[in-house]
Amino acid sequence: MKKIYLIIFIIFFNTDCNASIKNKILNNLYNINNVVFNFEQNIKNKIETGNCILQYPKKIFCKYKLKNKKILVSNGNSLVIKTLNSYYIYPLNKTPLNLILDKNYLMNKIENLNERVIDGKFINFQFFENENEINIFFDKKNYNLIGWQILDIYQNLSITYISNIIKNSDINENLFVLPKQN
Repeated sequence: MKKIYLIIFIIFFNTDCNASIKNKILNNLYNINNVVFNFEQNIKNKIETGNCILQYPKKIFCKYKLKNKKILVSNGNSLVIKTLNSYYIYPLNKTPLNLILDKNYLMNKIENLNERVIDGKFINFQFFENENEINIFFDKKNYNLIGWQILDIYQNLSITYISNIIKNSDINENLFVLPKQN
């Protein structure tokens, strides 16, 4: 009989801990309006770094530390990638970034998913949408979003790590105005 109580306690405790982690992540996301962060992005073993400002819903401005002065901007509807020599514009809803930049969508997905703990440090949620596999990662200590893994618009594996996170800053809305073509 003691073994049955012990098994029930262990199952309850594990379920409660998992629910607690998920609830803390959801609560943290709920309280975020914007995030400023540094990033490291790995696409086809090419690493690019820079900094971003993400404002929910679906706005982002990223400035890469590259000689070609690459920027990535979303105004919530379109996504522009601009360098000194090129200019690409995409409908945001045709990219996986559309889902990552939608806090309410992420919260709804997370609420219905099981998380994986990776190396005892990271929480991962994996989902599929519109033929896209998306993995998002959170820090187990502070429940902050720390990165994602997607196939980019060219079907390349893109892994993005974010760090030095600052939440709910005063943001200049003009950052999210799409830049003009050269």
